[in-house]
Amino acid sequence: MGDTILFALYMISLIALGLFGIHKYHILHKYRKYSKSPLPQPADPDEWPLVAIQLPIYNERYVIKRLLKSIANMDYPLDKLHVQLLDDSTDITVKLSRRLVAVLREKGLNIDHVRRPQRVGFKAGALAYGVERTKAEYIAIFDADFAPNPDFLKKTVPHVMQEGIGLVQTRWGHINRNYSMLTRLQGIFLDAHFLIEHVARNRSGRFFNFNGTAGIWRKQAIIDAGGWQHDTITEDLDLSYRSQLAGWRFIYLPDVVSPAELPAEMNGYKNQQHRWAKGSVQTGLKLIPTIWRSKFPFYIRAEAIIHLSNNFAYLMMAIPALLLVPVVKIQAEMYVVPWKLVFLYFAVFFAATFSIVIYYCVTIKNSLGKLWPHVLYIPLLMALGIGLSLNNGRAALEAIFGHKTDFLRTPKFKLEGKKDTWRKKLYKPRWSYQPLIELLIASYFTYGALYFISQEVYYSMPFFLLFQVGFFYIGLSSVSGQR
Repeated sequence: MGDTILFALYMISLIALGLFGIHKYHILHKYRKYSKSPLPQPADPDEWPLVAIQLPIYNERYVIKRLLKSIANMDYPLDKLHVQLLDDSTDITVKLSRRLVAVLREKGLNIDHVRRPQRVGFKAGALAYGVERTKAEYIAIFDADFAPNPDFLKKTVPHVMQEGIGLVQTRWGHINRNYSMLTRLQGIFLDAHFLIEHVARNRSGRFFNFNGTAGIWRKQAIIDAGGWQHDTITEDLDLSYRSQLAGWRFIYLPDVVSPAELPAEMNGYKNQQHRWAKGSVQTGLKLIPTIWRSKFPFYIRAEAIIHLSNNFAYLMMAIPALLLVPVVKIQAEMYVVPWKLVFLYFAVFFAATFSIVIYYCVTIKNSLGKLWPHVLYIPLLMALGIGLSLNNGRAALEAIFGHKTDFLRTPKFKLEGKKDTWRKKLYKPRWSYQPLIELLIASYFTYGALYFISQEVYYSMPFFLLFQVGFFYIGLSSVSGQR
């Protein structure tokens, strides 16, 4: 009876993962259908409108100069530009910012160094504070790790000025893609999001989200949605959905690239992924009832709900991770695996695993221009995703049970070349017991692999290897970073 329950739970989780995989095929279909249709380019306005650039920062001593330098080089009429450095810092960044702002003011840039009395609402609170203190009709936002190109406003403002458009989002570039294996893998993950998923969603008329940075809003679209709110830790996703529910349309420009620095330290990367996963589930719990009751067509509402539920896949992944060893043992004791079970495994593989392979092959071909040798990263991508299942599954559970956590920023260290390092800089990660659990899980899969090799059961070895590599890589990298 116990074996039956374990096996049933294992298969249910695999089928659920298969459904998420089938959705990947759907996204690829929409991408292929719409990616060849270029957006019409609107004419430049007779007079450029007043634009505010909001720069929310918190303890960014290493990148603040790069950020402000890129904003100062923006190709836009100075009399139509209002820069807000929304500085919630508690360290030397405040002094550096004050000095840099004074220099830029002397050069004619209209820039304010904005300090709030209290850091209420974290980033969402800072953005809301800034919205109340600008007369600009359009608001561009950049995080501290970005270095936007000078033509950003000239390329985006004509689009956002069109009737009914509330937001224009641009694609993230990667300043330090080749810094390490972790940044290379992140680059592919993000390219999939920005080159495949965003194009498919936006061009097909689905709900589409602002990514928190490298975009420009119409101020009225923010106001109509109820403004920035901080009851979730992904304020960008939350506002995006509320704004579209209020009737505003968004535009995505994949050909306008905004360079940014990828986190190169594992604990910082895990904090970022935890924040995104938890905030996504929080937003889903908050808005799915409203989306379901809205007047959008059923297929758009269903797609939005799937989008906001994607991070539940990490919970589903945790179940087969824990049950893989006992289930393989059960199957090994069967001697002959029933053909129906073989067929089900093949279907799940095609849906859940092969879809991932195809998805990232298309991403690599479109972002890097060729598959070989970059296709060799795909097993590592899958291992990294599996290794994150504990981190992001925990985030989903925290959201479900209403566990409150602070907005943990991702430290930036200005890592642009191979010789740059984060190890001798401040902003060290907090100590956590989670890497120890990740290493225990990796050891569990090592035991399982060795046991089944001794029993001459080899068909599950590729999956054992993916789980083993993923958890060892995440756990050891995290311990190294904490030291």
